[in-house]
Amino acid sequence: MEKAGNSEGVLADLLRSVFGFAQFRANQEAVCRAALEGRDLLLVMPTGAGKSLCYQLPAIALGGTALVISPLIALMDDQAAKLTALGLRVARIHSGLDRGVARQACVDYLQGALQFLFIAPERLRVPGFPEMLAKRKPGLIAIDEAHCISQWGHDFRPDYRMLGRYLPALRDGANPVPVLALTATATPAVQADILSQLGMVNPVNFIHGFRRDNLAIEVAEVPMPERPGAICGLLADPARRPAIVYATSRKQAEKLAEDLSRGASSLGGPGRIHAAAYHAGLNPEVRERVQTAFQAGELDVVVATIAFGMGIDKANIRTVIHAGLPATLEGYYQEIGRAGRDGAPSRTYLMHSYADQRTHDFFLNRDYPPVDHLQLVFRALDETSQRVEELRAKSRLGEEEFDKALEKLEIHGGARVDFGGNVTAGGNAWKKAYSIQAQYRAEQFEKVLHYTTSTDCRMAALVRHFGDIADASRPCGICDVCDPATAVLRLFRRATPAEREIVQAIVEELRGVDYKATGTLQRNLGLVGRLSRDEFDGLLDAMVRARLIEIEEAVFEKDGEVIKFRKVRLTETGLSLRASTPAELLISDGMVEEFAGRAATPARKKKTKSAGGKTVASVSGVPARTIGTKTEEPVPMQLSAAGEALAARLREWRGAEAKRLRVPAYVVMHDRTLTAVALTRPQNPRQLLEIDGIGPAKVEKFGEAILGLCTG
Repeated sequence: MEKAGNSEGVLADLLRSVFGFAQFRANQEAVCRAALEGRDLLLVMPTGAGKSLCYQLPAIALGGTALVISPLIALMDDQAAKLTALGLRVARIHSGLDRGVARQACVDYLQGALQFLFIAPERLRVPGFPEMLAKRKPGLIAIDEAHCISQWGHDFRPDYRMLGRYLPALRDGANPVPVLALTATATPAVQADILSQLGMVNPVNFIHGFRRDNLAIEVAEVPMPERPGAICGLLADPARRPAIVYATSRKQAEKLAEDLSRGASSLGGPGRIHAAAYHAGLNPEVRERVQTAFQAGELDVVVATIAFGMGIDKANIRTVIHAGLPATLEGYYQEIGRAGRDGAPSRTYLMHSYADQRTHDFFLNRDYPPVDHLQLVFRALDETSQRVEELRAKSRLGEEEFDKALEKLEIHGGARVDFGGNVTAGGNAWKKAYSIQAQYRAEQFEKVLHYTTSTDCRMAALVRHFGDIADASRPCGICDVCDPATAVLRLFRRATPAEREIVQAIVEELRGVDYKATGTLQRNLGLVGRLSRDEFDGLLDAMVRARLIEIEEAVFEKDGEVIKFRKVRLTETGLSLRASTPAELLISDGMVEEFAGRAATPARKKKTKSAGGKTVASVSGVPARTIGTKTEEPVPMQLSAAGEALAARLREWRGAEAKRLRVPAYVVMHDRTLTAVALTRPQNPRQLLEIDGIGPAKVEKFGEAILGLCTG
């Protein structure tokens, strides 16, 4: 079909006659018109917003065969099945199909019998395949999940990086065919890299709608041993299903699926939940059955690694749970975006603890091996072609170590690998590029860690991460930061009168100044020694939720070392706060007991009903602290000679740990807590938990080291 001036009418007619839609969704029509006019374009649009139509509709209008490059077999199969059901002529070429099917697809393509041909990027490395495609130019080239092209993208694929080499031969001519790059998740840096790598000509960018108004995001610190019970407890409620649970490993995925399938009544389950695991280690037929069953509603829950969900068009997913921290915010955003695509309210849960950082460090070290490993492989290369097996033997690296090193060398230009598995030397500029990317990956996880502790609106923080600064100023109103009273996993309690006095004192301390550092605030108010840093930070977080203050991360340099700190400033609401008009203050107080792996200590928490009927926690057995009035000082703890020696060892350890984490020493352990440890010499985690100032999170972070010092 010609690129007619009446593109609007052509598109509207095809929208109705082919797809059966009366009207476009938001932003779709402008994208389709640009493609029909032959423009190269980048489309960044959330999962479920209708990206696929933005290449399918103009492809039909333009005529010829649309070449669709897609990174996942499941994604290809899903899209191809839907187009075939509409009566369109579609073929696929990927590793899951036999050679006869692939050969027939090539014949149909060359004869012009196809409207859509889906291929995996790896196919372009097959000798002769790009030349076959070039014999009959496609009408349009669509690259789905385009963030995989960028080395800064969260799901970078080496074969996607090579696409720019093949596109010129496929689009040469008087009227170059348009190239459409589509993704649900790309930061500004990734967007720029996509355009550069694909060599787009005068492209137009459509960056739309990162905000998802129906997704309530909740982030909770949950120790790893308690996560299975919490997940089973959450999904025991049928209203929270269908659901996807993202696991950090294949083993965890299988174990969680087994726990859910048993529907353990001891964890609050009403009976069996139909659940299954999905990961790359399963047989392809098994993965296909799981995916099909979930799509058809025969499975309530899929427990998966990150590969699951791309291209799955299941609109009624009510819950997405992350059973551990994702590696990037881009990946996290894409995964939670699979919930609530029907527009109905849905909730997502992100569980984390210090142990997740150790897991991430393991994967980072595995996926980004030392430069020395890459150097060993590079030195064994020359212009003579070598088999991969020969090169592996020369390198003297383990199989997995060698494969990772060669993969990174190829990505960064230090090696060339043909489709037959032969390797030759590349350029020698790979080292700098590789080091930059490895550092970037580490920084991406730091952003995830910051997200878990941030007091910003969860959705606004994600919108800001993707570069939409204007929209980031509007809070969502439904996440655990904006509306803590509706949190499911996290337990909040109302502030005590003594805590309200401290809050008012903080407000008065901030009046008339631009900002103060959190440590300065605590010292100026005489709270050091009276209020632990965790308790003080909890009050500040409650003030952020009440819109009384804003907290900004900042750094300063001292003696060549960059030191992080937090700035606190009053908002307009905070300026107007008076003791006679107290704000609603809800303080985070751990996990809701029904989802915890063990009951809370009775002396610490007991649930009560507030006037509004919301279950909150009252705190008993803990003396109230006040400002401006004299309180009874605790009796100093007397240590024996052995206790003093242990305290000295603990202080030395604390100093080293604080330096490693780049935090003040009291964040690791307060002096009062350190003295209590030296006095009681705990022998196991249970005894350690009984010490004031040490909770489950600190036991998980530091328990092994502390107990080692106490028993050594």
